[in-house]
Amino acid sequence: MSLIDEVAAIHAGQPDPAALVGEFRRTHVLIPTVNDTLLSTELDGIRWLYAFTDKEALCRFALGRGTEPGTEWRYLTVSGARVLDVLIPAIEGPTGVALDAGSEQGALFPPVAGIVPDQAAIDVPATSDSDIPDGISDGISDVSREGERKWA
Repeated sequence: MSLIDEVAAIHAGQPDPAALVGEFRRTHVLIPTVNDTLLSTELDGIRWLYAFTDKEALCRFALGRGTEPGTEWRYLTVSGARVLDVLIPAIEGPTGVALDAGSEQGALFPPVAGIVPDQAAIDVPATSDSDIPDGISDGISDVSREGERKWA
């Protein structure tokens, strides 16, 4: 099943968490940026990075936030695996992913073991900085393509 199908299965009461995470890892998602910063929000001490399955979902989110039609939004296209394995550990503090935020078919990927690397998981005892591979943040700029979208 596709990522959208796996999310729909959860909303239909037929969850397969392993399949959902697997599909997220295999799918490229759009992450909006504002002033060269990844768009996110914080709730109860966890930063939630916004990610979208397609341009239409990002457009609905933008319009839902009061963005005027025709406004240009910048975004990165990144594989879900890179989001979980590279971006999340590079962000300071606990960070999860809010997929298709604002839609009826959204999903959350919290920063827990089995979703993010152990060094970024909130349910795994903290490790020292020496356990994080050198240069992990160096690869962020070359893992994505930047795109632009005018919202009609």
